[in-house]
Amino acid sequence: MEKMKQLIETEGRALAKVTLGTALLGFAYAQWMKPNAIINGGVTSLSMIANELTGLPLLLMTNGITLVLLILSGIFLGRGNLLRSVYSSICYNLFFSLFYLAPISAQINLPVDFLFASLFIAAGYALCLSSDTSTVGLDVVALIVHRYRPKLGVAKVLRWLNWSVLVLGLFAYNWQAVVIGIAFSYFNSLLLGLFLQEADNPLLRWWGRFQSRVYHTSK
Repeated sequence: MEKMKQLIETEGRALAKVTLGTALLGFAYAQWMKPNAIINGGVTSLSMIANELTGLPLLLMTNGITLVLLILSGIFLGRGNLLRSVYSSICYNLFFSLFYLAPISAQINLPVDFLFASLFIAAGYALCLSSDTSTVGLDVVALIVHRYRPKLGVAKVLRWLNWSVLVLGLFAYNWQAVVIGIAFSYFNSLLLGLFLQEADNPLLRWWGRFQSRVYHTSK
């Protein structure tokens, strides 16, 4: 009974983090990424590129790619991850659809939107990944690579995948949009690596040096 109670509490906390994380992701992509045509290389960005090239509905493309990634999650990441990822996928698509179709706008200007979107997306990814849950985005592929090559951090692999998608963006968007996307992907991956406490993250190393200097100065 006690073990069951602990399991329920653990899963409850994990699902709460996933719900909050996917809400942040859905809001950021619907309210800042799509309106500003910022393509950062994720599934929604890949769907945006496919939408521009084929004319197929954005929501149809997003849900189709998500289904393929769910299948990969089940094959390579195990049942537990799959079940939580199914929940994550449902939540994300609901939140994205809700905020995409809602008659509201959170846009301010491109630089401010860029910063808020970077923070929301990095925080959303971190909340999900720290619960052993994928967002059923390209992080599924990054998690698979990390599982078989542990020395490669999730944030770094995700950055490479995002940049690969951005190359495709040249066929649908102008070069300025792709440059902004590359900058966004790099900054966002730094924030994600910081949130995940990955040892090779430059921001984490800088923060460690800063804390060390403050400590020695105070002494």
